[in-house]
Amino acid sequence: MRKYKFYWHQLAWLWLSAALIVLDQLTKKIALYYLSGGQVKTLFPLLDFSLAFNRGAAFSFLNSAGGWQNSFFVTLAIVFSLAMVIWMLRNPHAGQNMSVALIIGGALANVVDRLHYGYVIDFIDLHIAQYHWPTFNVADSAICVGVFMLLALTIFSKKVV
Repeated sequence: MRKYKFYWHQLAWLWLSAALIVLDQLTKKIALYYLSGGQVKTLFPLLDFSLAFNRGAAFSFLNSAGGWQNSFFVTLAIVFSLAMVIWMLRNPHAGQNMSVALIIGGALANVVDRLHYGYVIDFIDLHIAQYHWPTFNVADSAICVGVFMLLALTIFSKKVV
């Protein structure tokens, strides 16, 4: 039987997850307050703020499913986050664990929305002319940054994890 070494100090990165959840929820409350009634606020020619309510996953995948997807995505995010915490315990690489903390924070921040509202609040709208990227939020951004960081650190690491 293989014995694993645990790196308890790596769980300190979870402060980043907690801070991200707070930041995401704060920005969503601000968006709800200032963007109610279908308002669109243009910050830059390529960036608008406008409310969108997503019952599905990334890019509104399964947005119009019968409602089962909310419970599914909550369960998936919680199970994934727990698995990632266990992975962090076994991983001595701080950079990779920071990346995972961003992913966990983003996933759990969207879980808060799903549990409270039954959908995820999105409000950041990037576009070029009439071509819009799907609306997203701070949590989604953290997940993307975390995934890209983790991939880059894993690919360019000299040691295989």
